[in-house]
Amino acid sequence: MPLQVDWKGVFPAVPTQFKDDFSLDLPATQKHVEALLSEGIHGLIMLGTIGENCSLSLDEKVQVLKATKEVCGDSVPLLNGIAEFTTANACQTARAAAAAGVDGFMVMPGMVYNSDARETVNHFRTVAAATDLPIMCYNNPPVYRVDITPDMFEALADVETIVCIKEAAGDTRRITDLFNQLGDRFLIFSGLDDVALESILLGCTGWISGLVDAFPRENRLMWDAATSGDWNRALEIYRWYMPMLHFDSHPKLVQYIKLTCAEMGYGTETVRAPRMPLIGEERERILKIVRDSAATRPA
Repeated sequence: MPLQVDWKGVFPAVPTQFKDDFSLDLPATQKHVEALLSEGIHGLIMLGTIGENCSLSLDEKVQVLKATKEVCGDSVPLLNGIAEFTTANACQTARAAAAAGVDGFMVMPGMVYNSDARETVNHFRTVAAATDLPIMCYNNPPVYRVDITPDMFEALADVETIVCIKEAAGDTRRITDLFNQLGDRFLIFSGLDDVALESILLGCTGWISGLVDAFPRENRLMWDAATSGDWNRALEIYRWYMPMLHFDSHPKLVQYIKLTCAEMGYGTETVRAPRMPLIGEERERILKIVRDSAATRPA
């Protein structure tokens, strides 16, 4: 029997805040988490892509997780993103995060190397064996070049602690394929902002969102409308939201979303190299989209 968890709803992938010297700004990160909690988000993903996971040392990751736990306590599930180059490092991170008090993990395939099916299944099995906490597997082949297929999830179905799939392939047909092949064995979360409404319609019970970091109220409005069957209202909000939701599928999603958050009063746009803040025409184009959206926000 798979481990039972209460994961459902909108889980923001929260940015990590940095000071001007690029050191961690834990109070600013906590302040953003507090703001998101006050708007009724259902869970937290720390140190995902938007949290700049691969730009932090293991010690810094633990500091972020402990600081977040101080704020959220047991009010919502706290998940830690695991994005490491090797399976051994992923296991080490999982153990350290568990000791820091997280409730589960969002695990990505091994970074950089494009593992085949056998290697990918082994990676997730091995990380799961390193901890007794529940795991969400993150499938994002456009970015990580590894596709965790329904057949591979079927091969992982006996791992009791693998309980959820974050599906971010961008092709919503995959969601129905997963349900058809696997039934209700795994919870399925939408993992890409600009296919979120379609994903909810197809049966996803959760949404890992980036733009919720800047527009938590509108995000919650759309979620509540969709899950209560008010599709006209949900579609109205979705169409308003879409120009910004496209940020989530861009290679510079971290910079785009951090700039959006800063414009809306949440944190700063500071990122760690090799990422750099936006400049020139690109920055002005993103700001125009954000400001136009803020001026017409449905909430």
